[in-house]
Amino acid sequence: MNELKAENDGLGKSGRRLIYLVDDEPLLLELASVILAPLGYAIETYSSAEAASHAFEIADPKPALIITDYAMHRMNGLELAEACRRIQPDQKVLLISGTVGPEVCESARVLLGHFLTKPYETKELIDVVRAVLAG
Repeated sequence: MNELKAENDGLGKSGRRLIYLVDDEPLLLELASVILAPLGYAIETYSSAEAASHAFEIADPKPALIITDYAMHRMNGLELAEACRRIQPDQKVLLISGTVGPEVCESARVLLGHFLTKPYETKELIDVVRAVLAG
């Protein structure tokens, strides 16, 4: 029973694993969508952490993964991760940034073991997403 639940975690209404993409740069949202959607993931994009946080609060089911930029206007990616983890403590989050390094994860109030530096290669994003979802 637990194995079946684990396999279904993060499945959207389409039956595909749901990923939230959060970035205030529309071109980067589109790029990540173009990379990940053909791999069979259901993608929802958000141009602000606040919008993603609100969507997460009411989402049923919750996404399998949140991929978020660190530096955004009012709420940063770490704050988004913290807000989502208050609701779902085991929520998987991949933090992406071109302004800070992975050390920012070490000072976070929530444990984030997944970080990707911008600019990233297509294969890097795919490999990290697969690893995070597998783990």
